[in-house]
Formats: sequence, C-alpha cells, structure tokens
Amino acid sequence: MTIQLHAFDTPNGRKISVALEEMALPYEVRIVDIRKGDQHDPAFLEISPNGKIPAIVDPDGPDGKPVSVFESGAILIYLGEKTGKFWPRSLAARIPVLEWLMFQHGGFGPIPGQVHHFLTVENEADRRYGLERYSKETRRLYGVMDGRLAGREFFAGELSIADFAIVGWAWRHPRHKVDLADYPNVRRWYEAMMARPAVQRGFAVKLS
Repeated sequence: MTIQLHAFDTPNGRKISVALEEMALPYEVRIVDIRKGDQHDPAFLEISPNGKIPAIVDPDGPDGKPVSVFESGAILIYLGEKTGKFWPRSLAARIPVLEWLMFQHGGFGPIPGQVHHFLTVENEADRRYGLERYSKETRRLYGVMDGRLAGREFFAGELSIADFAIVGWAWRHPRHKVDLADYPNVRRWYEAMMARPAVQRGFAVKLS
C-alpha cells in the first residue's frame, strides 16, 4: 500500500524521499508548505504534534494497521525496520548507524540550520556574530565527517539510513558556505551518493 509522505523541500524532507526511493517503497507526496504555515494545520498536527515536517502515514503499519510517524530519524528507523533495508539486523552493526544518525540529528542539521538563519539576519552585528559562531562549528562537523570517511565508503561501513540522513544536509553545502574540496572524503562520499539513481529520484520528486 502507498505511504503518504508529508513534507516540504528541505533537508529533512529530502532524507525521507531518498530513503523511500532507495527502499523501493510506493509513496505519494502531500506537500506541507511551511512558508504558508501549513505545518500548523490541525490535520497535520494530528500526525506531527510538534508541527514539523516530515511525517508519514503508512496504511500498512505494524499488524497491518495504519500508523503515522513523525521526526525524520524515527521515520528512517521505522522504514528500516519495516523493510529490513539499510538497517542492520545485528546490534553490533546497528551501533554505528545509530551513532551517525544521532550525530546528524544533534549536530549536522541544527548547526548548519543556524547558518541558514543568520544569513538572513538584517542587523550586521547580529549576523556577523551568528555566522562566525555557527559557520565555525559547521566546518568542524564537516571535519569530523571527513575523518570518519577516511578509508570508509559510507558512515557505518555499509550504506545505511545514516547516509540518507546526512546527505539531506550535505546537499545544502553551498548554502553552508562550505567548499567540499576542503573535505575530500566527504566530497567523494557525497558525489557517490548523488550518483545513485534512487538518490537522484529522491531529490527530483516535487516537494514544493
């Protein structure tokens, strides 16, 4: 049955469209235009109480019953559990997937998101302070990723939901004011990810 993807054209929305394409799951997009405040609509809040995208509704959830899931990390884990794809069976193999998934959610997302914000601040002093602070930390996170990918094809060894989470934000590296040439291992990984047909479909699907 077809999964409903409630999303918009943001890094967090793209994580899920990429994962759905990679897992070959049928889905339909329900655009939640966050510019117009659609995320505050009572119907959307029923499936995403925090008023954030993305969220999914799976009519064929556990025990064949419909289920909704919000928060992109929870969605990725749910889809991995549902399909058995890109989500290792053994606990030992899951540990690095969870580590890098949490790395993205706790750092490589919130921090470059602040860069996005301060780029739009009109007050020069406020803009300068914010960009200096968050750009420095964003570059540090790229450095952490570059170190992790030295000698590894993907973040957890094998391709996993952690890569789908991270690529959604790495996609915005020009907006982060980051040149991937400064992080050659990240660049190699990013180019390999973006060359995957399913990833390309995930970024091509209309979300706005």
